[in-house]
Amino acid sequence: MFFSLSRQALNRRLLAALLLAAAPLVASAGEAVPTESDPVAAARAVQLSNELRCLVCQNQSIAESNADLAVDLRRQIREQIAAGKSNGEIMDFMVARYGDFVLYRPPFKLTTVLLWLGPLLLVVAGFLILARLLRARRRVQAPRLTAEERSRAERMLSGAPDQKP
Repeated sequence: MFFSLSRQALNRRLLAALLLAAAPLVASAGEAVPTESDPVAAARAVQLSNELRCLVCQNQSIAESNADLAVDLRRQIREQIAAGKSNGEIMDFMVARYGDFVLYRPPFKLTTVLLWLGPLLLVVAGFLILARLLRARRRVQAPRLTAEERSRAERMLSGAPDQKP
């Protein structure tokens, strides 16, 4: 039956199969991001995006992240730059909305003390624990041999036969 089809019908079926196979690729295609027409504004947007932490990824800047929130934050930055806001105003807006955690370099204040001093405190605590363990290990002495165990060990080392009591 397959071979009895005309060449034109066969081509139509192959085209339909290719279109069906390509449908998931078309559905998953992302939206094109418009390029910036102003290079100064684009440079500001990149600079600000590099200074803000992605709240989803937490180890990437919003410039590096592909998370939906990072895309939205980059869009907000571009909109605020287009509205004529300064870098400071944009950063203040982001901090007011998301807190100091959104900044890669949060200010040193009471609410961020743990962010700044936490790693240092962990290193100091680790050093103190290590020092305590090493001191405790030194204090443990090898158990003393009794006179009988010592004489048995000497006989074994000298090659004399072991006599069991």
